[in-house]
Amino acid sequence: MRTSEPTERAALVGLALRRATRANAEHSLDELTGLAEAAGATVVLKMIQERPTPDPSTFIGSGKLDELARECADVSADVVIFDNELTPAQLRQIEERVDRKVIDRTQLILDIFARRARTREGKWQVELAQLKYLLPRLVGSAAALSRLGGGIGTRGPGETKLETDRRRIRQRIHAISSEIDSIRQRRRHARNRRQKASVPLVALVGYTNAGKTTLFNLLAKESAEASNALFVTLDPLVRQVSLPDKRQLLVSDTVGFIDRLPHTLVAAFRATLEQVAEADLVLHVIDAASPDRERHVEAVRKVLEEVGASDVATLEVFNKIDLVDADEAASLRRTHPEALFISALTGEGRQAVVDTAAARLELDTHRVHLEFDAGSAEDREKIARVYRHARVLSHEDHDGRVAIEADVPRRDLNRVS
Repeated sequence: MRTSEPTERAALVGLALRRATRANAEHSLDELTGLAEAAGATVVLKMIQERPTPDPSTFIGSGKLDELARECADVSADVVIFDNELTPAQLRQIEERVDRKVIDRTQLILDIFARRARTREGKWQVELAQLKYLLPRLVGSAAALSRLGGGIGTRGPGETKLETDRRRIRQRIHAISSEIDSIRQRRRHARNRRQKASVPLVALVGYTNAGKTTLFNLLAKESAEASNALFVTLDPLVRQVSLPDKRQLLVSDTVGFIDRLPHTLVAAFRATLEQVAEADLVLHVIDAASPDRERHVEAVRKVLEEVGASDVATLEVFNKIDLVDADEAASLRRTHPEALFISALTGEGRQAVVDTAAARLELDTHRVHLEFDAGSAEDREKIARVYRHARVLSHEDHDGRVAIEADVPRRDLNRVS
């Protein structure tokens, strides 16, 4: 809790282009409101400008910028947040005209990640994204750095580095990248060990606030922090789930995705998101009750493509089905016959998720009768693999031979025969 920080009064600005309807811009500005509140701001003004293209100098046009300056003065706004990524020149021009701190959507998202990061790895990844965003915006003048004095858009592990020059920032980027590369190596070794043990990994992905962490807690019987706020989960959680017949799988909770997730953030979190690309199965958790459901689904698919996970087997899981009326629920079931429909909050559908995941992962078992030579080192290793990967029903030794009856997961049949 950051109770000592004063609440900043924020003015939000969106742009409705010819190719995008005003309704889309309004929905996006509503999402920006949630992001601003997640960063600790109070929204006191919203403005949408309709233009065929962004103005290269002021983004919203000179006349609209003058109007924005007047309205910001009327409501005593502290910060102006644009629902798009601004160029360095646009940032400076707008800031001079409105005489207030100006940040864009990317800076806002980076700020929220900075607030949420808890582990050393998470802080490194956020700092890397912040520095990569900052580097092209350093123009060597005091004016360029004047807005970086504190508050929304300036917090995070990299805050003390923001007044360094390009050379020192590049050095810091190189150092952090090396640390993250070592994390990727450790994760790669862990994946190799997991694959040798044949424990499949299920990764939960979805739009921010779709209910991934609530589902993770339901599946893994954990108590990870789940909240209605955006981007509560930054650091990946991996837990083991035991099935009733002692079969096991790993479930991973990941950072939530969002429309126009900054490329610097995707690149910085690649070590974390690689876990999704290496998963055996992806559960795409969808907020069934969201009016922007289809846009959210498309945003998640774009990020999965960006991190190389678009080819991983995916199962759609519509969450919060308890908040959807019967007609809408029936329509969803007709249009998505392969999907699952659950309420992670009430527990409805948990067993269906587990059973379907097990079937998709070929964890369904076959009963086999195996015989081994007790004197063979190779066969003794095979016996050990049977006990590692299967549920042994009987074990008999007779005249130097070992007879085992076991239920073996289909994916592991070639490992034990």
